Amino acid sequence: MNLSVISRSIGISLLFNAGFMFIGVIVSIIYGFDAAFSPLLLSAFITLLAGLFPLIFVRDTNNINFKEGITIVVFAWVLSCLFGMLPYVLWGGEFSLINAWFESVSGYTTTGSTILNNIEALPKSLVFWRSATHFIGGIGVVIFMLIILPSASTFRTRISKVEISALSKQNYKFKTKQTIGVIASTYVGLFLAAMFSYVLAGMDWFNAINHAFSVAATGGFSTLNNSIMGFDSTAIELVSIFFMFLCGLHFGLIYSFFVQRSAKIFSSPIIKFYTLSLLIATLLITIDNLAHGTYTNWLVALKQSAFHVVSYASTTGFAAHDTAIWPNLSIILLIYLSIQCACSGSTTGGIKADRVLIFVKSFINRIKTELHPKAVLPLRIGQNVIGDEMVSAVNLYIVLYLAFMLAGAAILSVMGLDFMDSFSASIASLGNVGPGFGSVGSLGNFSEFPIFGKFILTLEMLLGRLEIYTLVLVFIIWKKQ
Repeated sequence: MNLSVISRSIGISLLFNAGFMFIGVIVSIIYGFDAAFSPLLLSAFITLLAGLFPLIFVRDTNNINFKEGITIVVFAWVLSCLFGMLPYVLWGGEFSLINAWFESVSGYTTTGSTILNNIEALPKSLVFWRSATHFIGGIGVVIFMLIILPSASTFRTRISKVEISALSKQNYKFKTKQTIGVIASTYVGLFLAAMFSYVLAGMDWFNAINHAFSVAATGGFSTLNNSIMGFDSTAIELVSIFFMFLCGLHFGLIYSFFVQRSAKIFSSPIIKFYTLSLLIATLLITIDNLAHGTYTNWLVALKQSAFHVVSYASTTGFAAHDTAIWPNLSIILLIYLSIQCACSGSTTGGIKADRVLIFVKSFINRIKTELHPKAVLPLRIGQNVIGDEMVSAVNLYIVLYLAFMLAGAAILSVMGLDFMDSFSASIASLGNVGPGFGSVGSLGNFSEFPIFGKFILTLEMLLGRLEIYTLVLVFIIWKKQ
């Protein structure tokens, strides 16, 4: 194991974190040297020194194998979360060590769950840092690192193979350097478009920047205790719906549509499947809420249903109403969307609509094969033939995902939490969705969870963000060392 290349690479990722901390310091100065000035400044210097040390004292090398690539990706994420908790710990308030770790991991993994009871009591600069962890984690701390590496580097190619999932690569018809550029430019473009749209909808610049960080990363941290509902603005809700949906689509297809004028985004079977699932869920939830009297106006019911369907499915987790009071069918549908989630190649978590579609088609093919044993039935997604190896990998991933989800729920239940809290918290954390139901609903928080329960949920967040295999592999690799 080449510790030199590992430490230098992780150092680069820490420098990006330090850069955003220094921006937080500037925000503190703008708001009159608020209470988070010293915590952010000290955290920035500590993170800067930790990032610079290996770059100065460790010899540079581009030689890297798969094991080292896996290790770099996992440790870049974990150490970013560790250093990212420093501003919270140094500021204090509600941030005990476990709470600071929980908030940091939730931010970087773009989960959006919180332990805070009063977000509005935080200094502006700490609110900015909290939202910035979404922005850093959404594009991926590793992608930030890859942007500055030499284009011809084998290091860049091997790391990108670990960080960018096999499913998402299917719509990136570019070389490694181009793919990283497409991801970065699309991500920043979505952030800027969301920011200006929020300003036009009535937000001030501070709120617009913070919520654009969240929606581009499909994260869900808000500056208000009541999330989007706190603005009491239909325009802001509609802007949120649009960008939550858009940011749940494959970045390669978004890039192709806006830059290359390609219409592939409209013909993609996965986009059609994902959109159809949202439309059906929205219609059923609207009818269910009207039938149970949750809303009396059908336009309000439709808007609220559409908002939360897209919010849960895209794993953003913004709230425009308390979904905990919705009837059972509506909750069941939102739970399903929290498991399926959006498309690969986006910043969302969950199993992904791509895998669900492959699973459904493979199931249908299996039934047809049983009826017609001699038939040759290739599995197609659009023009692409999905091989048996990919189908097996997808089905195995779904089984592993559900197993980890149930294991997390079981552990939480043993701690004395009720079924809905345990089950929905595990789903929300592994899927990087944020809100669950019960006490951790769209307007709730995780402050009352036991310490070990919070730790288990952060492990699920990391598992979900790294898509299980990466985190599991690094444990196997280090066990064999």
